[in-house]
Amino acid sequence: MQFILDGLRGAFDLLVAGDPRILGVLGVTLTVALWSTLFALVAGLPIGLWLGLGRFAGRRLGLATANAGLGLPPVVVGLVVSLFLFRGAPLGFLSLIYTVEGMIVAQTVLSLPIVAALTAAAVQGVEPALLRQARALGASRVRVAALALREARVGVLAATIGALGSALSEVGALVLVGGNIEGQTQTLATAVLVRVSAGEYAQAIALGALLLALVFLISAALTVAQQGEAKWQATRAS
Repeated sequence: MQFILDGLRGAFDLLVAGDPRILGVLGVTLTVALWSTLFALVAGLPIGLWLGLGRFAGRRLGLATANAGLGLPPVVVGLVVSLFLFRGAPLGFLSLIYTVEGMIVAQTVLSLPIVAALTAAAVQGVEPALLRQARALGASRVRVAALALREARVGVLAATIGALGSALSEVGALVLVGGNIEGQTQTLATAVLVRVSAGEYAQAIALGALLLALVFLISAALTVAQQGEAKWQATRAS
């Protein structure tokens, strides 16, 4: 028990002192998480709308594929992405292996199915009569899709929370693609692993506490926004 208390005390001292190594790791974590979530939203929202609203052959297969993507093994994704990025590989000329940019690519691949699948589920829950009315009034496909996205914004926020949470806590894929290089490609999650292996428990606890606080604060902010939208929709419906 004393060992744990000493670790927590050391963690508090590191956080209060503003250890530059911890701040650097925090910067990499936020960079990877925010950019990968943004890219996943840019690509995943249209895919989710297409799967949720479209009527085409193979739609069920597309939905099944998106849902299966929710369980993608991160280590396998990291392996596949790294095989494409290594020198001499198809995308090796981009020099993205062992870089933050390469980590963003890997995390985007992991976050994309989360956004697509949850967006598809959300827009499928939109009142069909509302969309039919919009089409009857001459709305284009783009306008109908925008209407569906607006009505499903509570679910879209859930997709954003899921993608961002995945990005903040990812380890396996980012270690394989980024190399977990201290001062360059370490994130909070991967740094915890290194600190524990090195016996630096105070720093491991500090990084873990910072990661938990970061995930909680961001998720709480998005959840407040999500529930505010849900309450507004319920008030409007009544």
